[in-house]
Amino acid sequence: MVVVHSKVVEAEATRAASYFQDAQSARGTGQSGSILKEEDAMNPSTKDQAQGKFHEVKGKIKEKLGKATKNPNLENEGTTEKTAGKVQKKIGQVEKVLGD
Repeated sequence: MVVVHSKVVEAEATRAASYFQDAQSARGTGQSGSILKEEDAMNPSTKDQAQGKFHEVKGKIKEKLGKATKNPNLENEGTTEKTAGKVQKKIGQVEKVLGD
């Protein structure tokens, strides 16, 4: 049962990481090996929001897996990561309002 859940967590984390990488690469010019212009680069506030959301989702998965397997350490780790992700996402939102 634990092996199945850990594979689900790994698959979700891989999917989220792939989504994040796709979002980063989508800002490019579409040419392989091309150099991004400064105005095409991701704003720090947007990057903080994306990374925060990634950690928030990853934390939720760990938290639920910890509850399902009755592993309080994993559950606490998930809660901590989820909270840190929310904070990072909020920092990105504040930076965006203040103009980076």
